[in-house]
Amino acid sequence: MPISDCDVRDPRMKRTRQLLQNALRSLLQEKPLDEIMVHDITDLATVNRATFYDHYTDKFALFEAMVASDFHRLIRERNILFDGTCPSGLAAIVLAACDYLKQIHSSQTGCARQSSFAPLMDAAVTLAIRRIVLDGLRKRGGKYRVSREVVASAVSGAIFGGVKEWFYRASRKPAEEIVPSLLRLVLPLIEGSTAPRPAAFRPAMRQEQKTIARQT
Repeated sequence: MPISDCDVRDPRMKRTRQLLQNALRSLLQEKPLDEIMVHDITDLATVNRATFYDHYTDKFALFEAMVASDFHRLIRERNILFDGTCPSGLAAIVLAACDYLKQIHSSQTGCARQSSFAPLMDAAVTLAIRRIVLDGLRKRGGKYRVSREVVASAVSGAIFGGVKEWFYRASRKPAEEIVPSLLRLVLPLIEGSTAPRPAAFRPAMRQEQKTIARQT
């Protein structure tokens, strides 16, 4: 079973996956995903079919990996970090998801034209958000009433679901205006799943939420 891109450490494996993703990205400029064959990808990437299947189960898995990689790159470029406690980190993730949707739909990239494969794209971005949130929850530590994995799945689904609802509205407001609403939705999912925090922590967190609301 091929491992996730995020778990790859070998430089050679990273390079091969980058070649495959770049090849698919280039081919998507010319034709839709359902017309692209694995041999088209491997020919352009100059790798053999066996190597392709060492890394991805099929072209759909490669497509998801490519989308997730693009979103993670945006997160890295903005130096977004979430430590499991910081509302401003979640706010930055929400804004990044908004901007990512705007970028792929306003550009002429191949991804923007793959409407029939929107569920794959949605799943890839949601999974990327889940990974960031889960890493933060693990850093936070402490006891959880439900597993961190369940919390991360709920939070990431709520964030991207809310962002999609915002994006497809006919009268779309500035992205910054939906941040407070989404934070009011997802922060209780995190706080409600953990053991009570120290009393000194709660006022500080409420103050940061107020600060974010004023800024947006």
